[in-house]
Amino acid sequence: MKRKIIQLLTVLFCSSAIASAQQIEWTPEQIKAYSEGYTGPRSADGRPMISDNLIKRLANVSIEEAWGFLRNKGYHNQFDAGWTIIGDGVLVGRAVTSQYMPLRPDVDEKIKAQGEEEGRIGAPNSWPIDVLTHGDVYVADGFGKVVDGTLIGDNLGNAIYAKSGTGVVFDAGARDVEGLERIKGFTGFVRGLDPSYIQGMMMTCINCPIRIGRATVMPGDLVLGKKEGVIFIPAMYAQDLIMNAEFVALRDEFGHMRLREGKYTPGEIDRRWTDNIKQDFLSWIKAHPEKLQMTPKEFDDYMKERNW
Repeated sequence: MKRKIIQLLTVLFCSSAIASAQQIEWTPEQIKAYSEGYTGPRSADGRPMISDNLIKRLANVSIEEAWGFLRNKGYHNQFDAGWTIIGDGVLVGRAVTSQYMPLRPDVDEKIKAQGEEEGRIGAPNSWPIDVLTHGDVYVADGFGKVVDGTLIGDNLGNAIYAKSGTGVVFDAGARDVEGLERIKGFTGFVRGLDPSYIQGMMMTCINCPIRIGRATVMPGDLVLGKKEGVIFIPAMYAQDLIMNAEFVALRDEFGHMRLREGKYTPGEIDRRWTDNIKQDFLSWIKAHPEKLQMTPKEFDDYMKERNW
């Protein structure tokens, strides 16, 4: 009996894998299954739908704070550096992922045929752009190819920005950089610049798990790109990470202020705070609610769980 159950499960798994392989884009059910730790709202395609407010607040979080938080949670492969940055160097949003591979004609034919059957329009490298919505960041694994691997130029850049209002993270190249820099608000993290156009590559999937350098990225991850590099934050940790970073920033601002005033010594500020310093900090927050990016209620709730 046990053997029959195992055989049945094997057949079901293989059938599911075959059915999934016939799709260009992961289904909402697949995305949900791989992000079940996230319990908040989702977009129609199944990706976690982190609020615009949290995304806006994420822009103020340092890479170091985000990196440290995720390391403490056991996530050691969420950051990558070594980028050529187009724009002002700050990028935040929800990941729409896409994978590219070296061209193999027989596979490419199947992908294009499947795309046509699904009603997708144009070349496959435009299909991920079609699924973007406001607040998304297009994240593509282009296996580090720069020469003949320019996944973006000013035409696609304008299309991407029109749909997302953000930018891209491409483990690949870019062209038409002068045109891209004229797109006000667009930010791109790419591996390099080259005048060539894309060739010898094929797009293999949309909203699937991908590799970006030394990071693993899932659809719906929050993207934070700054001068140091790009970090990809699992949606289930987004709110806690942002609130933790905001608390640390407040704590540092208060500590620096009191050190300048000479009220406390470095030894008092750099160790676990006494009850008197904690109360002083809370009184300062109460007197300056404009310092909070979270709501006062969110702050009070956070402090109930906070271990100083």
